[in-house]
Amino acid sequence: MVPNEAHQYMGIIQLLKHFQWTWVGLLAVDDESGDHFLHAVEPLLSQSGICAAFVERIPNQGHFRGLTDLFAMASNIYLYFEDRKARASIIYGDSLTVMWLITLMLLAELGNVSVGKVWITTAQIDFAVTALIRSWNFEIFEGTISFAVHSNKPEGFQTYLQNLNIFWAEGDGFLKDFWEQAFNCSFPNQEVSAKADKICTGEERLESLPGSVFEMGMTGHSYSIYNAIYAVAHALHDMHSSRSHRRTIVEAKISEFPHLRLWQLHLFLKNITFNNSVGEGVSFNANREMVAGFDIMNLLIFPNNSLLKVKVGSVDPGKGKQFTINEDRITWHRHFNEVVPLSVCSDSCHPGFQKRKKEGEKFCCFDCAPCPEGKISNQKDMDDCFTCPEGQYPSKNRDGCIPKTISFLSYEEPLGFGLASVTVSFSLITAWVLRLFMKHRDTPIVKANNRDITYTLLLSLLLCFLCSLLFLGKPTKVTCLLRQSAFGIIFSVAVSCVLAKTITVVVAFMATKPGSSMRKWVGKRMANSIVLSCFLIQAGICLVWLNIYPPFPDFDMHSLTKEIVAECNEGSVTMFYLVLGYLGLLSIISFTVAFLARKLPDAFNEAKFITFSMLMFCSVWLSFVPTYLSTRGKYMVAVEIFSILASSAGLLGCIFSPKCYVIVLKPELNNREQLIKKKK
Repeated sequence: MVPNEAHQYMGIIQLLKHFQWTWVGLLAVDDESGDHFLHAVEPLLSQSGICAAFVERIPNQGHFRGLTDLFAMASNIYLYFEDRKARASIIYGDSLTVMWLITLMLLAELGNVSVGKVWITTAQIDFAVTALIRSWNFEIFEGTISFAVHSNKPEGFQTYLQNLNIFWAEGDGFLKDFWEQAFNCSFPNQEVSAKADKICTGEERLESLPGSVFEMGMTGHSYSIYNAIYAVAHALHDMHSSRSHRRTIVEAKISEFPHLRLWQLHLFLKNITFNNSVGEGVSFNANREMVAGFDIMNLLIFPNNSLLKVKVGSVDPGKGKQFTINEDRITWHRHFNEVVPLSVCSDSCHPGFQKRKKEGEKFCCFDCAPCPEGKISNQKDMDDCFTCPEGQYPSKNRDGCIPKTISFLSYEEPLGFGLASVTVSFSLITAWVLRLFMKHRDTPIVKANNRDITYTLLLSLLLCFLCSLLFLGKPTKVTCLLRQSAFGIIFSVAVSCVLAKTITVVVAFMATKPGSSMRKWVGKRMANSIVLSCFLIQAGICLVWLNIYPPFPDFDMHSLTKEIVAECNEGSVTMFYLVLGYLGLLSIISFTVAFLARKLPDAFNEAKFITFSMLMFCSVWLSFVPTYLSTRGKYMVAVEIFSILASSAGLLGCIFSPKCYVIVLKPELNNREQLIKKKK
């Protein structure tokens, strides 16, 4: 008729987990039932992340081993209760267990040391406290949380107790002895006890007794007996009503009824299901155990040893929510200053930290270590930190994840606006130079070194400046396809024009020698061929790249901690560096040829200006590669735009600024006589 103890054990675990008590003491009676309790509870504690700070066996009447063992236990108890961390202790035993525990405390002279503990008692100790509290000081057990067999208040039970009279039960020795002990009196016809203060009249009323001596409400054990009587009554009724037993029962005499075989009653008892007088269902499970739970009581003990039990929760395996607790109704021991007492070996690790086990100690004892770089913990007492999901990054305190912002080099920000402004400015300057040269196209300084190649170079430089705008703004499929291919092709044309102009100078000088075979190469044909062939090679490389591994818009989640970089994935890094490598090869060849031809007698020293321009061009792009590889995000794009602008500006400034100076400021030098004079 009593609930399965396994439900009580799970209720204790749920209670400890609810209050986050992970460092608790275990006090169990030293007998087989105590062994069973420890064997069942200790694995449950470990599985729930709870450690036993100590395990002590309390002797019972049959296992008393002498004063030596008693004093040894008292010493252990003293050490355990000195541990201020283990404030919660579970007591398992019977009515004598509490007496032994208090005895050990007195021997250890704990005094106020034991005050400030949270006691958790099992249902077996329920009556032990109420029976002994009159003669023992149980004030240290104030605020105890006790498990009790579930009970209710049948109608008429309290009225029956209020009207109970000793003279109703003639020959009932138990009731007479209880009356004398409860009211501290004795009946006149017996020897008066030395402790009795008065004569029992029989008119005393149970309701006048304090709750510490006698409870007017029905206790859990009484409620189990109450249900047991009704269960047997229902089983007998079903047995009487059964067709298979009707003839046997009807013919049997009343005196023979108690002699019915027990198995006959059990067949009906195990299938009993009914509602008792308070409306609660009574039934048995497949193991023939009563389907019932436990009440969780809060024990209030006042200085005058008066007692009050308050129901604060329940453990009901028959309902969906098995464990319930109402913290607001709990009154803790007056020693505690906290709202809820703590019983932990180590303070909780706050979010942003992880637990680090202390060597040689139980897993409940730990240190708190900050999360490593790039990881977070967003809950208390986490064993390990973890990385944020993709698209998020750890907060400063590493206790949460923050969404990353999408980053790209936009026109609105100062860096993007500044680069765009420089691009437009250089484009306008290049357009002005082109217009100036076209306006003075018939002058010697413009006609020198192939006028068409000069126009092509200026037009390609204009496009070089403008192609840098493709790198600004959020990458799209079109801009990603055009960025590197347009940059590679246009710059190849510009460098090939410079190479063509330089080779034109060299061939023209060699053709002036008597009998030279180079005269047939002098003219526009060779220069145009150089530009066209260089253009076609680079265009072929880009065409293969766009057909096989085309660039595409992508998001870089990992390069920057707080940002998602919207970028153009090059598709094939090999093809990207092949385009750059071909451009670098043309630049080196142009620089080498210009350097060798820098002292040739050319009009206006164009070979020397080309040397300076290519030196600057090569320097910019040699610096570009390591800088590009060492930067991330929008600054990588800014580096490429800067390199495009710087190298284009170097070509424009070094090659065309001297000629513009002559055309605009020194027009008298822009004539045929000056050109012939310079050649001589």
